[in-house]
Amino acid sequence: MQVNLNCRHFPGDRPCLFHKRDQTVCRSCSHFEEVGERILIVKLDALGDVLRTTCLLPSLKRRSPDSHITWMTSKAAVPVLENNPYLDETLTMSAEGLARFQVESFDLVLNPDASKRSSALASLANGRDKRGYVLGENGQVRPLTREAVEWFELGARDDLKRMNRKTYQEHLHGICGVRPASQRIVLRLSEEERRSAGRFARLAGLGPETRLVGFNTGASSRWPRKRWPRERFLDLAAALRKIFDGRVLLLGGPLERETNRWIAATSGGFAVDSGGDHGLRGYFALIDLCDVVVTGDTLGLHAALALGKRVVALFGPTSPWEIDMYGQGERIAAEMDCICCYRTDCVKSPGCMDRIGVETVLDATHRALECKVPTGASVEETMLAPAG
Repeated sequence: MQVNLNCRHFPGDRPCLFHKRDQTVCRSCSHFEEVGERILIVKLDALGDVLRTTCLLPSLKRRSPDSHITWMTSKAAVPVLENNPYLDETLTMSAEGLARFQVESFDLVLNPDASKRSSALASLANGRDKRGYVLGENGQVRPLTREAVEWFELGARDDLKRMNRKTYQEHLHGICGVRPASQRIVLRLSEEERRSAGRFARLAGLGPETRLVGFNTGASSRWPRKRWPRERFLDLAAALRKIFDGRVLLLGGPLERETNRWIAATSGGFAVDSGGDHGLRGYFALIDLCDVVVTGDTLGLHAALALGKRVVALFGPTSPWEIDMYGQGERIAAEMDCICCYRTDCVKSPGCMDRIGVETVLDATHRALECKVPTGASVEETMLAPAG
């Protein structure tokens, strides 16, 4: 055969880039790269969890530089993985993806998600070495390692979850049996995505020198209690206006349109509404415009950290200790015994997010504006906000 099937550049059903560009053929091609270890990652959702799981990729490439890494995910999460330099291929839960999934063989299958759906896929995958979770014949999820058992138990017991002080990144690497490299979340924007965000900024009257504080005002529909009240965001904008010569950029998607329009209209023009209709990659590019991002524990938090932004992160029903801030900011939570309850409803009034005061967030934002992101800094200690 005159085609090298084991070159990572050969797509299989058409000429490779180098042949189209230079008419190079396999027998004399200097770009040949043999595929080594074949690795499959199964991580379907949620979007924020998919993004923060990308911290595993640099560690895998350091362990096996010539590896071919395939990621099985949901269709909604595909944009999160776009332009990722460590990924060779992304499969989705489509007919084509599932068909290939059951035919191809892998040297290593990693499933860090204890959901039955992900664990069933890991069980079906043709893999010599499997780590994380699989689904047993009795329909129950089965952890494969001691580290997987630890994370499994944290998910099953609120008291253990509340006592945990290891970050998700630490748990993830332990579950997958991989020594950590940087543990950084990987999110790479294209030049066109950056240019598109720049065009929006110019049309919104934001010059290249305008300093921006991003307000990521929303949370997923599953976790409404993660949201800081919109009135608090408005008050924070008013307080910032007195001490800050920049502007506020309101970030979010379709679920945040009404909230962001209200804040923009009520702020007297200091807060700029991004519109919520830029798509997921456009949303990431808008975050990249900001110097500092104020956000709850949601996708925007992980994106801001991945993009090297200074971050003020607000926590209530979820664990602040599992979030690695990479030395880029502060974590704020109210002083309540029930913090990290992982409840979607609450009978307490005021609730945990309501108890995070504007002055506390303002002070943290001001500190973030004064600081540059340190290189290789350690995780900050959690700052607890006074009630009220």
